[in-house]
Amino acid sequence: MKWVRLSRPFTLLPPLLGMLSGAASAYGVGAAASLATGRIWFLVLSGAAMASLLNAASNVLNQVCDLELDRINKPERPLPRGEVTVRGASIFSAALYGASITLAYFVIPGTFPEVFVIVVFTAFLTWSYSARPLRLRRIWWLAPLVIALPRGGLLKVCGWATLAPVAADREPWLLGGLFFLFILGAASTKDFEDVEGDRRGGVVTLPVRFGARRAAVIMAPFYVLPWVLLVVLANTGALSLDPLLASGLGLFLAIHGGVTAAQMIRRADDLVGGPHGRRAWRNLYLLMMEAQVGVGLLYLIP
Repeated sequence: MKWVRLSRPFTLLPPLLGMLSGAASAYGVGAAASLATGRIWFLVLSGAAMASLLNAASNVLNQVCDLELDRINKPERPLPRGEVTVRGASIFSAALYGASITLAYFVIPGTFPEVFVIVVFTAFLTWSYSARPLRLRRIWWLAPLVIALPRGGLLKVCGWATLAPVAADREPWLLGGLFFLFILGAASTKDFEDVEGDRRGGVVTLPVRFGARRAAVIMAPFYVLPWVLLVVLANTGALSLDPLLASGLGLFLAIHGGVTAAQMIRRADDLVGGPHGRRAWRNLYLLMMEAQVGVGLLYLIP
């Protein structure tokens, strides 16, 4: 279905898993002990649905704003193919934003709507990334930051906030910081296959600015460092995780990240405009989902 393809359903999995992982982390430390079981399920499932809707809204808006670039980079998408009009996609995006923000308003485990505040701020960031007059995705050093803050750091914090307050609790922010760091460096993976269209459209991404190989070298440490920090934080007691299990997960993720980064550097020239670029992008998503699921499960282990 064209509307489903326009939403890019595969990319909706990480925010869904991130919200569930964050909620699992809060539940695992006993932060939701005062909530009834039915209430917990409502808050968690509503939060997960909200995150997916918000990400879908952002995806559609990005395609509306990048239509001319996608005619070059991704002509198979519904908008360049003419299956969906710009007006129809814009209305669809606005409806998705409205639904996600409305749903977030009802995800309140305490007395203050922290989830709602995070979602409204995230919606603004996604708009500023794609749309004019800001269109921050044109700036190579700022675009990864605008992606990493909502889709890395705040995603984990928002998941935790579905079951417990986060403003005065450092642990969800430490967890979010790990994912922020990962996305900050890895987000530009998606830009390799879009170099031609981005260059023509005046969008200066990391691969456009530095070339494929240098960009891959710059990104490589971010595929490993967050998972090393996960081990450090767990073993110093900053995170409520079993040190041995957290070390095992961190080692696994660091190895996976290191192998992925090494492949990117070795095949850097092949990443531009070819299937290797899309494969690297999928590996990024796979690593992110492994980390979300792994961290969530560790918090649920007694």
